[in-house]
Amino acid sequence: MTLPVFLIVLSAALLHAGWNAMIKVRLDPFLAMTLLCTACGLIALPALGVTGLPPAVAWPWVTASVALHLGYYVCLSEAYRRADMGQVYPIARGSAPLLTALLSVTLLHQAMSPGALAGIALLGGGVVLLSLRGHRHSSSRNRTALGFSVLTAITIAGYTVVDGVGARVAGRVNSYAALLFVLDALPMLGLCLHRHGFAGIAPMRRFLLPGLAGGAMSLVAYWIVIWAMTVAPIPLVAAVRETSVVFAGLIAVFVLKEPFSRARAAATMLTVLGLVLMRLF
Repeated sequence: MTLPVFLIVLSAALLHAGWNAMIKVRLDPFLAMTLLCTACGLIALPALGVTGLPPAVAWPWVTASVALHLGYYVCLSEAYRRADMGQVYPIARGSAPLLTALLSVTLLHQAMSPGALAGIALLGGGVVLLSLRGHRHSSSRNRTALGFSVLTAITIAGYTVVDGVGARVAGRVNSYAALLFVLDALPMLGLCLHRHGFAGIAPMRRFLLPGLAGGAMSLVAYWIVIWAMTVAPIPLVAAVRETSVVFAGLIAVFVLKEPFSRARAAATMLTVLGLVLMRLF
């Protein structure tokens, strides 16, 4: 991965942490997720008119990605309903490069360097430390949050690999990304209406502007990642993207005023060290 691509993906990581922080602010996490997802679709719709549709060969990949994204939105919102951002986010995002690398090696047959393997080991250590932190606060609520965080990581790895391959197969990154964002909003909005009805989603009206801002950040962040996966190895892009755990930790402590602990600091440092190794080697 070249330095310009690395820096662009790093900016996507900051944007990603920013919109995740918005899910924890003053609105039910599932409604907030629906608002952001719908905003992404609305923003992407005029872009789709410009880019046009991707070729038919890409549609199965888009369909699979939409299904995996729906699972991601549901699992992440349920995890945030039960635990702090600083606990959920590192587990969900820190585990994802491990799973993405595993899928890439086994399914895409991409080689991993010793440095990348060392980075994976350190990332795993950070995830284990965060998991132990959750168990020490041993309530069923925290165990459930941990479960949803792990499921979130699985869906992240799934849609990352699917979109990396799908965008390459499509040969038209912008068309692929625009269609994905437009279609992605439909099942989430439908599920929200099924759960809450039109009256139940009324609280979202008070957060339309933040929702649009968060949706724009989410769209730009992942659009960058989809593009980067067509010009750099998928596991490496996924790893660099997860530097968002650092930004998320800072947001959680300094903006959302969540408690800071030595376990959280140590886990974050292990994660960062692992990502650095994966970047350098």
